[in-house]
Amino acid sequence: MEAVDPTVFRLAIFVLAIFVGYYVVWSVTPALHTPLMAVTNAISSVIIVGALLAAAAHAPEGLTAGASVAVSKGAGAVAAALAAVNIFGGFLVTQRMLAMYKKKEGRA
Repeated sequence: MEAVDPTVFRLAIFVLAIFVGYYVVWSVTPALHTPLMAVTNAISSVIIVGALLAAAAHAPEGLTAGASVAVSKGAGAVAAALAAVNIFGGFLVTQRMLAMYKKKEGRA
């Protein structure tokens, strides 16, 4: 019996995570959406810290690992950009959800 290739195994986990995430997000009631977005924004802020650390990577003393440092910097920059878009979008959605609960002007 042969072992499963790690790439196939990781891809299967990724695809399953997509399906689970989709069903979890779409089954959230509107009343829980705003707190969920607040938690998502908090998680994304932690991701930005890690992404900035990766983007600021440098080769250790005495080593010349130029290609791996370049990949780390690129991946960190992409992760920071995507997390920033996620945070910005989350705040916009949260603002819209909270605006739905405000009383309208001119109504009793």
